[in-house]
Amino acid sequence: MKQDSLDQQHCTPCEGGIPPLDAQATASLLIQVPGWVLDSTHTTLHREFQFKNFFHTMSFVNAIAHVANQENHHPDLKLGYNYCIIEYSTHAIHGLSLNDFICAKKINALLEIV
Repeated sequence: MKQDSLDQQHCTPCEGGIPPLDAQATASLLIQVPGWVLDSTHTTLHREFQFKNFFHTMSFVNAIAHVANQENHHPDLKLGYNYCIIEYSTHAIHGLSLNDFICAKKINALLEIV
């Protein structure tokens, strides 16, 4: 996989039966998604976004929903008046997959649009 290709890839269905990404793969992919961090167990990727007001927050959330539906890979969201926290993990494998990083990269690209 080329390092600059995350935004050109699409998620593949994951029904389990594969191992989560190892520490080396995760570290390599994390470099490609600025602003995203791993939790202490390295099983969840998350990022917090701040906005000017509720309208901008919800516009961003709706754009996230569009990406999630296109990729068929859905995050957990926490949101309020002027913030949104996005968490990705591939539940079928109890850890991170390439899909999580593909979606994180595409969500970062939304910042240029919203």
